[in-house]
Amino acid sequence: MLNFMENVEALPVADWTANFVEWLTDTFAFLFDPIKDGLGDLMDMITSGLDAIPPVIFILLVAILAFFMTGKKFGLAVFSIVGLLFIWNQGLWDQLIDTFTLVLTSSILCIIIGIPIGILMSKSKIAQTIITPILDFMQTMPAFVYLIPAVAFFSIGVVPGIFASLIFATPPTVRFTNLGIRQVSEELVEAADAFGSTGPQKLFKVELPMAKYTIMAGINQTVMLALSMVVIASMIGAPGLGREVLSSLQRAQVGPGFVAGLSIVVLAIIIDRFTQNIYKDRK
Repeated sequence: MLNFMENVEALPVADWTANFVEWLTDTFAFLFDPIKDGLGDLMDMITSGLDAIPPVIFILLVAILAFFMTGKKFGLAVFSIVGLLFIWNQGLWDQLIDTFTLVLTSSILCIIIGIPIGILMSKSKIAQTIITPILDFMQTMPAFVYLIPAVAFFSIGVVPGIFASLIFATPPTVRFTNLGIRQVSEELVEAADAFGSTGPQKLFKVELPMAKYTIMAGINQTVMLALSMVVIASMIGAPGLGREVLSSLQRAQVGPGFVAGLSIVVLAIIIDRFTQNIYKDRK
């Protein structure tokens, strides 16, 4: 009696999933192919534009921007110069540009998708009830699993890497946007209503400005999660520093793997400090 499940036939969940993904791929091929081509061309354009900037000029621009964003403090600027010079010295500059392009593109897409969904959740309890478990599923599912539908829909390359990053990194922006708007003082909302503000006016002139620091905190987390997908995305052909880490792991090369991993850490610290100072130092 205690082992009754051994006599019960297993549900064909794997077959159902495979058939569903195959149906999606065949039915929406007209949509997936233009997305793949468009994102691929966009990535190539951004990468080419960044590659056209000499590394010295790029490093100086980052340092100057860091200096002013941190309130004219030298800490982040000096770290950016030293860290980026180290990456350039190790011959990983092109891989750095590829990684930065991947993170930038996926983060922008996460923000474009995440903020409107967060606004919808803040305005509708029904939407919040429906979307919250979806976000929980997106955040708790192992990141490697996202690679399966990504490859099924977009083959291999950088585009499925963006797709996987999009699923993995969007939830913080959605959650923090919802949280920030819901935390806006009821007195301010009532005052806006009293002055006859329309829904869009109240949203763009009261709620979003008051919630912008909370939203930026969510964007910071989204960018970090997108960067954390770099190594995983390299498993399906995404270029960049993650590919160097994966290659070193496959060949058991400790030294090159450590250098590539350290380069990712340097980039992560720079991006993290930049996004933090956007909403911290301007309060």
